[in-house]
Amino acid sequence: MKIEGKSIRTFIGSKNYTISRNFYTDLGFEEIITSKKMSYFYIGKFGFYLQDAFVKDWIDNSMIFFEVDNLKNTLKTIQSLKLTKKYKNVRLSEIVYKEWGNEFFLHDPCGILWHFGEFNS
Repeated sequence: MKIEGKSIRTFIGSKNYTISRNFYTDLGFEEIITSKKMSYFYIGKFGFYLQDAFVKDWIDNSMIFFEVDNLKNTLKTIQSLKLTKKYKNVRLSEIVYKEWGNEFFLHDPCGILWHFGEFNS
């Protein structure tokens, strides 16, 4: 018998839970509150759990890769949200072109590093 999955969901922390919840909602995720200290955020079938928990080493080493269909349009959409002006410590890069594909980076308000990317076909 082999393992068959339906989804994989990571857990990430937050330095300020309210600010992080607002950030992810502004980014375009839908929220389902699961408890006082945790919510599930999703876009389509993809999601993660945001916790009201801050462990510096954990946060500093958390990275998420989100594969998208159109990287340039995704970057333009995120740029138009002006998250770097609205939220302290949020950083957004330009597209980096690599041999395997392309990506850009977004740091959330507490420093979690998101990689938005597309692979070469």
